[in-house]
Amino acid sequence: MTKIGLISDTHNFLDPSVLEHFKDCDEIWHAGDFGTSVIADQLKSLKPLRGVYGNIDGYDIRSVYPEQLVFMCEGVKVMMRHIGGYPPRYNAETKKEILIHHPQLFISGHSHILKIMYDEKLSCLHMNPGAAGKQGWHKIKTIIRFAIDGKDIKDCEVIELN
Repeated sequence: MTKIGLISDTHNFLDPSVLEHFKDCDEIWHAGDFGTSVIADQLKSLKPLRGVYGNIDGYDIRSVYPEQLVFMCEGVKVMMRHIGGYPPRYNAETKKEILIHHPQLFISGHSHILKIMYDEKLSCLHMNPGAAGKQGWHKIKTIIRFAIDGKDIKDCEVIELN
């Protein structure tokens, strides 16, 4: 079983409680808009980090993290992009990529809106952890913790930060 801490849209601010919430995770996944590499370095110092760059990220992030990640975590194919939309309103590029890769889990950020919803048509779970930073119109900072056990995605927890 792999325990994952999912975060997005930190916009160069990392709430100190995130490190505590993610301390028992095996990996941290960041769905873009880190802000600067300082945030990535803080997360990497805690656990292995996977991430994609977001629209506000500069060269320091874009030179390390791609626009899209497609990878296996245990028996689950995961696709992550910062700007993606959500079921069934994916943006055109994301929809094309989902149809190419057929992930069981699609992760995006960007909207600052927490969403966890299943796309029955594509047999794919979508997760957007909302925003964990201070910038944006969201009122509550959120992150997600969950586990992948073989082919099962389970134990999903939405965490509201201070």
